[in-house]
Amino acid sequence: MVYIRKLLNKNRKVSTFNFEPGSFRDPAGKIFYHNNKVFRILNYEGEKRLKFLEESKILEESIKKDFLIKSSRINEQDLNFKEAENKTIIEHKKLDYISYPFEWSFDQLKDAAIHHLDFHIFLLNNNANMIDGSAYNVQFVGFKPTFIDILSIKKYEDGEYWTAHKQFCENFLNPLILKSKKDIDFNNWFKGNLEGITTKDLNSVLSFKDKISYDIFTQVVLLNFFERKTIENNKINLKKIKKKKFPKRSFLSMLLNMRNFILSLNLKKSKTVWDDYSSNNTYELEEENLKKRIVMEFARKYKFNSLADLGCNDGVYSKICLDNGCSSVVGFDYDLNAINNGYKIAKKEKLNFLPLYFDASNPSSNLGWSQKERKGFFERSNFSGMIALAFEHHLAIAKNIPLNQVIKWLIKIAPKGLIEFVPKNDVTIKKMLSLKGDIFKDYNEENFRNLLQNNSKIISETKINESGRKIFEFSSK
Repeated sequence: MVYIRKLLNKNRKVSTFNFEPGSFRDPAGKIFYHNNKVFRILNYEGEKRLKFLEESKILEESIKKDFLIKSSRINEQDLNFKEAENKTIIEHKKLDYISYPFEWSFDQLKDAAIHHLDFHIFLLNNNANMIDGSAYNVQFVGFKPTFIDILSIKKYEDGEYWTAHKQFCENFLNPLILKSKKDIDFNNWFKGNLEGITTKDLNSVLSFKDKISYDIFTQVVLLNFFERKTIENNKINLKKIKKKKFPKRSFLSMLLNMRNFILSLNLKKSKTVWDDYSSNNTYELEEENLKKRIVMEFARKYKFNSLADLGCNDGVYSKICLDNGCSSVVGFDYDLNAINNGYKIAKKEKLNFLPLYFDASNPSSNLGWSQKERKGFFERSNFSGMIALAFEHHLAIAKNIPLNQVIKWLIKIAPKGLIEFVPKNDVTIKKMLSLKGDIFKDYNEENFRNLLQNNSKIISETKINESGRKIFEFSSK
């Protein structure tokens, strides 16, 4: 049985639905928000799909098996809103943070792909099918991937093909192959083309040695050949194609083969500047312990529901926050190896920690149709706290961003936080300045403090080493 919940009392009126601008691609249903909750209003086709899922018990089982996000029907009779008349309303569990595939590490995308395929196999075995192959339909709850688009599921029709095969390859398979075989990060490529990496582009990058692999030959080379032939010969006999039946056992075999192939893909061994920073840094033990204690006390004091960790590396300080009262942490870092390591730690220790790829000098902006389909960093952020340790100098010194802009940007992320100031005589900044020269006349502790004080309230400041590094706690005015 699907849990029935009342959205509103009978006598209460709703003036507007706050519709999600990016929820336009599927005409069967639209996402809207109300009272900090997430709902979906369905038309006739959407109601038909939902009814099938309810009556077949697929919805109940999918949620129970953690394939699908918790979703429940709302009693339409309890809604007093004209647009909701004769419509079906579903409530979805609200996620802590919405992330996108171009923000994930290799292992995150790989696990999301496996989750998608496992769910699809489960559906086929229960006489249902998935009509989309989009990576955006998978989200992470901490380290756990979950499927969020209930309307992507329909009743299976005997003999039908995997119509989303091309989309799945471009969203999941091709980026994973690109990274695994060529050690080329897919993130910025994916961000530049929101539909993923095309088979044509991937085929151009792969070597002859790569292509003689059976799986790559069938999933990339042949697919590229057929796509090219389809473009060259636009006389496609759709009636003939529709007459051909694709047995379910062949469908299942295709999904299982894809799953096994993706499982075989692994990262090439490579080293980055910051991937082992937590164990190999410039901190003395005493300094590191003091820093950890400050973070621990900060977390215990506020016990944030959601916290952002800027420059999280593999999540050392994120874990401290989680161990001391914070409910969830989203980490942001530029180093993909560090992000991947953090994700593996989160999985191993079952942490509600989501590390994401993030270039603070070029954060995700509003993207997609009408620049509203995929929301930017700030539009998705609703953090109650933040920490930015050994972070600000990467913007102010490495990226030449004026210090006043850096501070305004940081305190915008959350109403309370910790920011570590790194002075010029610190060994890290000395290395930076040795390469580019000191052009940063306003970069000093006094100016940092004044700027922070002008834009927020300084709660405390603590010196953590002899070079003059300090951690400032701030609160919004």
